[in-house]
Amino acid sequence: MSRFPAERRPDADGRRLAVRAQALYLANLLILPGLAFAALLWLRRRRAGVPLLAQAHLDAALHASLWALALLPGVAGLLVLVAGLRAPATWMTLILWVVSMHTALVLWGLLALAAALAGRLPPPPWRGRISG
Repeated sequence: MSRFPAERRPDADGRRLAVRAQALYLANLLILPGLAFAALLWLRRRRAGVPLLAQAHLDAALHASLWALALLPGVAGLLVLVAGLRAPATWMTLILWVVSMHTALVLWGLLALAAALAGRLPPPPWRGRISG
């Protein structure tokens, strides 16, 4: 009998793929912004026949990445267009916005990674599809 039976079992519920998807989401925010997003897209593209848990985490990670793209540089660019770069209030608002949104998105990613490790669905607001 093996001392490590959990490592030899097949991944029936898709936890490994769910963990991989959430790890790529966090890598997209923290380490490799464009490369991890491309890897996440590639991983989601070959999702035929994967378990529902993995599909939900893949969808949630992709949607959260797209929202991060809209919220971080999108809103920051809009703020600069509206208020201009010369006003000190623009810089204060810009710094506060980017730091708080980035922190919130990273915290969501950590919660989603913990849920993937536990074999549970990702937390709201980006649940992902759970239907086949």
